[in-house]
Amino acid sequence: MEPTSRRQFLQTSAVLAAAGGANAAQPAAPVTPNPAQGRGEERGQAERTLPTVRLGPHQVTRLIIGGNPIYGHAHFNRILSRYYTDWHTPERVVALLRRSEEVGINTWQNSYAERTLEDLDLYRKQGGRMHWLCLGKPDWDQHPDRIDDAAKRKPIGIAPHGALAERLHRQNRLDVLQRLLERIRKQNVLVGLSAHNPELIELAEDRKWDVDYYMCCLYYLTRPRAELQTLLGKDLPLGEIYLPGDPPRMFRVIQRVKKPCLVYKVLAAGRRINSAAEVRQCFATALSSIKPTDALIVGMYQQQADQVGDNAALVRELCARQG
Repeated sequence: MEPTSRRQFLQTSAVLAAAGGANAAQPAAPVTPNPAQGRGEERGQAERTLPTVRLGPHQVTRLIIGGNPIYGHAHFNRILSRYYTDWHTPERVVALLRRSEEVGINTWQNSYAERTLEDLDLYRKQGGRMHWLCLGKPDWDQHPDRIDDAAKRKPIGIAPHGALAERLHRQNRLDVLQRLLERIRKQNVLVGLSAHNPELIELAEDRKWDVDYYMCCLYYLTRPRAELQTLLGKDLPLGEIYLPGDPPRMFRVIQRVKKPCLVYKVLAAGRRINSAAEVRQCFATALSSIKPTDALIVGMYQQQADQVGDNAALVRELCARQG
């Protein structure tokens, strides 16, 4: 039997670093039926669905469930990543997505991988109907054919990974990135561009790239080490660095661009979930700082609490308050 201190560490890490974290959010205010809606089942479905935004021909909910906790991308340490992957059996992934449907979320975003595709197939085989947004891997410049493979699963949109886009930007190889975007366009799906650096989003917008939506990280996690040393000094903190000044910079760019933005790292990969009030503030700040045509991508983890239900209730309430 492992020591109590180690058990406590695992449990505490799971709670504090879980991406959704809104397990104490206040319940949503009652939803008032819209007289313009139909009766019976049609009205019931309208009441269950969260507020939506248009993404090409699709309506996607303003809260999108992400895939990082499911597939062990903890952005914390190897132990927590393993904790996530051990919990998320295929059956639990399907249960997570079913719960998302129940609370009105209609879109799932995750990264291209063999396990991801297997879970997607299982979910659909069991009747799942959520939209799927595919994020590429950082090596897609070496494997552009994987765009074609991802498209076979009928995502509504595909975006190259933000780390890849920024690496190509720093290497002055934007032509490679644009060829990837063109290849996505040929698959007859929406074209996304993901970035942690707001400057790349601005560049794409200013040059009128053929992109349908942006995926915008609130924290510049791929910032070069030399730039971090300029900001913080040579003795940098260990691990990923989340600077409080990053979200306002990205929010300014999000407000400026015309295309829809899907905003992620709303809770700083679990670093801002120390109280229900902090979670609520993060969601409220994000929703008030983006356009009405934008949405949030949030990873959620169900072992400790019903983060899916709590987050959906919070977004529903905050959107209603905004009118």
